[in-house]
Amino acid sequence: MTDFEALKTAVIRGSRNDVSAIVQAAIDNGEDINPILDRGMIPAMREIGERFSRNEAYVPELLIAARAMQSGLALIEPLIAASGRKSIGKIAIGTVKGDLHDIGKNLVAIMLKGAGYDVIDLGVNCDLDKYEEGITRGAQIIACSSLLTTTMTYMKDVVEHFKGKGVKVIIGGAPVTQAYADEIGADGYSQDATGAVKLVDCLLKAC
Repeated sequence: MTDFEALKTAVIRGSRNDVSAIVQAAIDNGEDINPILDRGMIPAMREIGERFSRNEAYVPELLIAARAMQSGLALIEPLIAASGRKSIGKIAIGTVKGDLHDIGKNLVAIMLKGAGYDVIDLGVNCDLDKYEEGITRGAQIIACSSLLTTTMTYMKDVVEHFKGKGVKVIIGGAPVTQAYADEIGADGYSQDATGAVKLVDCLLKAC
């Protein structure tokens, strides 16, 4: 039987080998994969995210934990699909047109996955058609990232494009602010990956 506290600790510490070993053992023993997520990996990512919010952990620790979680997730993703596990929400994320930076976007995507969301990673240099692809694939929220002041203006085009279509658009990135989100009418803004998870939680659960 899986030791969920050990799994949680391994994720938080970023011990990829330990995470993979624990998850693989559970799979080999024919255990239900849902508790692996619900009692081990998801709580671990939420805890490291909370530590980050309190300045008790920093970006390197967050990245290491996220990579450890990803090593376990890679093993069980095929089983999740086969089990018919219901998603708590689907998010499409991409860096806006003209911007090729992806570190922040990738971190948000990993944190959302770690929180139990299905994430469609659209990549970088995303135009409106690319974001539309995310909606076609079932996304309820579009997340736009930008690292440059010269590209963040494209977020306004994305927001305007999806207005009135029942799609939420949230934005973030180094030059982006709450004031800019308010100015262009975005449905939400977060300054970091942990905040992005809380924002998505709130939007989908009508906080």
